[in-house]
Amino acid sequence: MEVKQVIVLRKDLNMRKGKMVAQGAHASVTVVVEMERMSRSIGFHSGEREYREWINGSQTKVCVGVSSEQELCVVYQRAKSAGIPCSIITDAGKTEFGGVPTKTAVAIGPDTVEKIDAITGDLKLL
Repeated sequence: MEVKQVIVLRKDLNMRKGKMVAQGAHASVTVVVEMERMSRSIGFHSGEREYREWINGSQTKVCVGVSSEQELCVVYQRAKSAGIPCSIITDAGKTEFGGVPTKTAVAIGPDTVEKIDAITGDLKLL
């Protein structure tokens, strides 16, 4: 089974590179923490096999971009509707974005390549 995680970042915000990396990391870690929490609280859950394969393997991650908050939210909702583990990050705006909370990143997966590519396969690499 081939599994991966895709991190989707907004290109329209012109984030500094370090900020962009941090936002992607927040999204990735949020999914992992939530999956671990679910595993401990309810035992086996949907996607656990794929998660264990990913966490014990190469932890493949791919970073892609979107051009707006609307596109970011559409990708997130499509993943959520498909039952793929995902998270969306809203930055507090303390260091960028003029103090305005701003949606910056989404992590989708880990899950099978086929399921994730159905959601993100048309997005361009960063």
